Amino acid sequence: MAFYNRQSKRGLRFPSRLVIATNLFALCLVGLIPTAQAQEPGDVVRVRTDLVAVPVIVTDPRGRRVSDLQAADFAVRDERGPLKIDYFAFGTERVALLFALDTSGSAREIIERQRAAALALFVRFGHGSRIAVLHFGDLVRLTIPFTSNSEAALASFSVGARESQGTAIFDGAAAAVRSFDGSGGFSTERRIVILMSDGLDTLSSTSYRRVIDTAQARGVSFYVVHFPLFTPQEGRLVPRPPSKGFRALADETGGRYFRIGDAKSALDPHAKVDLAPVFQAIEHDLRGQYVLGFYAGDATRDALPHHVEVNLTSPRNRKLKVQQLKSSYTLQDNNE
Repeated sequence: MAFYNRQSKRGLRFPSRLVIATNLFALCLVGLIPTAQAQEPGDVVRVRTDLVAVPVIVTDPRGRRVSDLQAADFAVRDERGPLKIDYFAFGTERVALLFALDTSGSAREIIERQRAAALALFVRFGHGSRIAVLHFGDLVRLTIPFTSNSEAALASFSVGARESQGTAIFDGAAAAVRSFDGSGGFSTERRIVILMSDGLDTLSSTSYRRVIDTAQARGVSFYVVHFPLFTPQEGRLVPRPPSKGFRALADETGGRYFRIGDAKSALDPHAKVDLAPVFQAIEHDLRGQYVLGFYAGDATRDALPHHVEVNLTSPRNRKLKVQQLKSSYTLQDNNE
């Protein structure tokens, strides 16, 4: 990937001109109806509020996603014993996707140029998927709450220039996780945050550990796209390290981390960036994920946390590893 450089007060920046065709988004309008009366993709299904969804990732011994498994390959249990799998879907079938965008002076321009490629990702998800946009700089603002209206989301990528006193990345990440609560979605949604930033947090009052713990409890995964700043050091340009915990947002929530650019591209005034491969990688990653659902039943209507465990059933899969993105549940989780 290639970029051109821009001088800022915080270092060398490399915003770019995105070379990608703008897609026309023809999306079916989906009403935000209560989960208990929801329509799932395909057949019409009644989904009770006690359906517990557990997103999981399966990898081979080399760490590659395994994307060809079926419901019969999995076994789910809690402290009561084995549970029947009442819902099974791949990670792209129904997605709640939130873009968390750094609008501080150092990152605003490059992010504005990514909207076509970013929203091209959204249209590849299943019917009934939703999108939201959140901006953070010195302030955090949910610009577009969850909607199926891609045109509104597209417009919200453009932010007017304003004086910023710093960047509150982890406050923005925490707000992104909270945005899923009470947003009217389905319990079986795959919850994704794509966070785009230079990685330098100067203002947050929220710790990265708290963000990660909250995201894990809610089954939210961060995909972090890092546009690093470069600074001179001993006669050469080196990337400034991001704030502690920035990469961990992805590594510890089942997402992925992408660093864009290098010192050579930062100095090239004619360099260009194309983030389409990054978003294609995110889509591919989600295709290697699964959502398993089971009905909790009356025995767990105590509002207490209950442990859930997912394993593979076939001996032929014994070398595969299951990573649960949610390890406990309460029925309150489905009523947020």
